[in-house]
Amino acid sequence: MNEERAAVAVHQLSAGYGKRTVLRDVAFSLPAGERIALIGPNGAGKSTLLKTMLGFLKPKSGTVEIFGEPLEKVRSRIAYMPQSAEVNWNFPITVEGVAEMGLFFSLGWFRKPGRAERERVEQALEELGLTDLRKRQISELSGGQKKRVFLARALVQNADLFFLDEPLAGVDYRSERAIMEKLEALVGAGKSVVAVHHDVHTITRYFDRAVLLDGGTVQAVGEAREVVVSEAMRKCYGEVFQAEKWL
Repeated sequence: MNEERAAVAVHQLSAGYGKRTVLRDVAFSLPAGERIALIGPNGAGKSTLLKTMLGFLKPKSGTVEIFGEPLEKVRSRIAYMPQSAEVNWNFPITVEGVAEMGLFFSLGWFRKPGRAERERVEQALEELGLTDLRKRQISELSGGQKKRVFLARALVQNADLFFLDEPLAGVDYRSERAIMEKLEALVGAGKSVVAVHHDVHTITRYFDRAVLLDGGTVQAVGEAREVVVSEAMRKCYGEVFQAEKWL
């Protein structure tokens, strides 16, 4: 793959927390314009990898390039949807207020949104079925609604690359469908999506490509259907794994 056209290129990346190393010599290149899943057993290093690619965690060694550039040069082109556990849900802000946070990169802290910016917020709320909840405090939302409001924030940012940390964890069917339909539409419009995904049974339904991690190292990278039937997948998930049920 031509790495100048890659959405993400990771080069011999090692990272962790304090003296504990979680990722070891991770390397791969992911094409733009696809839905890509980061998969693997619990403790494989998926969220650590995502945080390192986003610059939240400084690597012990190695580098990450986004669209062929260092992260600092393209940060405005990246949107992030966190895990629910990382959000202070008691913070006094409404659904609409969270969505408006996506305007930061285009407006900064002090410029007020104009008509075009307000329309972006309105559109994101409507597309994710949140219009009727716009004045509700985020502490009052269900699990699926919480996921959708932070995806709305990412949509308002109008990014080219979307990083999502377990976007479907703890959501109801309506929210799962709304989220994945929107991600499919984003990719159809030329955007790129990289998501930590915990439900291996839906990998081939929702994603084009997968990166399989185990023990902090990459075990397989490729088209989702190829990774699911690989020997590496069987080794990661044990003898109970039956690939034909996952296709």
